[in-house]
Amino acid sequence: MTSTHAFWLAGRQATGEDSFDVHSPWDGRPVGTVSVPTDEQVEEAVAAAHAVTAEFSATPAHVRAAALDHVSKRLAERTEEIAQLISAENGKPVKWARGEVGRAVSVFRFAAEEARRFNGGEAQRLDTDAGGVGRLALTRRFVKGPVLGIAPFNFPLNLCAHKVAPAIAVGAPIILKPAPATPLSGLILGELLAETDLPAGSWSVLPVANDKMPALVKDERLPVISFTGSDTVGYAIQQSVPHKHCTLELGGNAAAVVLDDWSSEADLDWAATRIATFSNYQAGQSCISVQRVIADASVYDRLVEKVVEKVQAQVTGDPSDSATDVGPLVSEAAAQRVESWVDEAVAGGAKLLTGGKRAGASYEPTVLAHVPDGVKLATEEVFGPVLTLKKVENTDEAFAAVNDSKFGLQAGVFTRNVQTAFRAHRELEVGGVIIGDAPSYRADQMPYGGVKQSGVGREGVRYAMDDYTYERVLVLTGLDI
Repeated sequence: MTSTHAFWLAGRQATGEDSFDVHSPWDGRPVGTVSVPTDEQVEEAVAAAHAVTAEFSATPAHVRAAALDHVSKRLAERTEEIAQLISAENGKPVKWARGEVGRAVSVFRFAAEEARRFNGGEAQRLDTDAGGVGRLALTRRFVKGPVLGIAPFNFPLNLCAHKVAPAIAVGAPIILKPAPATPLSGLILGELLAETDLPAGSWSVLPVANDKMPALVKDERLPVISFTGSDTVGYAIQQSVPHKHCTLELGGNAAAVVLDDWSSEADLDWAATRIATFSNYQAGQSCISVQRVIADASVYDRLVEKVVEKVQAQVTGDPSDSATDVGPLVSEAAAQRVESWVDEAVAGGAKLLTGGKRAGASYEPTVLAHVPDGVKLATEEVFGPVLTLKKVENTDEAFAAVNDSKFGLQAGVFTRNVQTAFRAHRELEVGGVIIGDAPSYRADQMPYGGVKQSGVGREGVRYAMDDYTYERVLVLTGLDI
């Protein structure tokens, strides 16, 4: 028997007329049954968020910060329980799920800290020009209105946290829509928020069906949309509401570049370990998972040998086992898509070095070389445990290969040359450059987002707070300053 999970409507538990079941992608067992809000309940949540905007934005900073601190503390207390839930509904190995809970703990703590600092204002004297004598400008930030946060399945707790925590920090009401495949983690956040003193209506967690989302996206009472997911869906949302503020954190095909100065055995061992780990750590289902390795010819052969060895050492299997490194993808359909892309590349001339087999929703950690141009694996985001290798002759060629992509989220550059590091920062068309490590590194307080078709705007608590607010200037006149 599985339990039926209510959703959270304007701060209170509620159930609708319909429900759907959540199943483990590992073994298909039922994990929970989730109630779905009716159209009338969705309208109630939106109306409540709209009505409470002025009250919530005026809430004292200590009230918002205390609520955020409470959620952070409660997540920490319930880490193991929540990690097991993430693993069950998502298929993520439990050791990575524990890490995700830990990151969400930090996100809410960072948000509490930022809430206490937020909106102190910045004064600017205007008498730098004769027309501004006796005038002082004070600039503060104000919420744009309620936020619609749309979260993906791959980090079902932490990416919900990245929508909710910044909204509470600035006093913007939020309606959170968790992913249909993994709604239970988002509902846990509702459970913890319900323990706080935030105003009724300031938050809702609604597992709305995807086919109901266009109407919600277009609702004029929700002027801010924060979306994490595929580029296809993200840009469709943006195009449907061009007058709204949309933050889009979309896809990538992240590259790890290994240059000629990263050449000792210890250096190559480190690079190979990080590459093998972070091409597979979410079964490759991370926007900054290592998909492409671009290596200088002087280190290529030694690196390839080490990468293949370390990929083969990844422990695959039951995600509830703490020894497991790589679990299943979110669904069998997702694994079948990855399988078809690898098969297409091999048929086109790619050399399969390891992996390449599927069993249900699981796909073996896979490494390929000589992937031909034009196949999906070379141009799209695979979102699976698949790695491609490319040999280049110099740094110019390496950086050109990184930029030869419609995506630009993050890149990792293994170099010890500080000049090359700054050159990478200057030349690589990505939102983040990680020196001496894989592109998969993310600290939740840093600005995170991409360029080109990887999206617009930035996540990271303080940066999302800016996205949810706008500057308003107050000019004081007749002052002796």
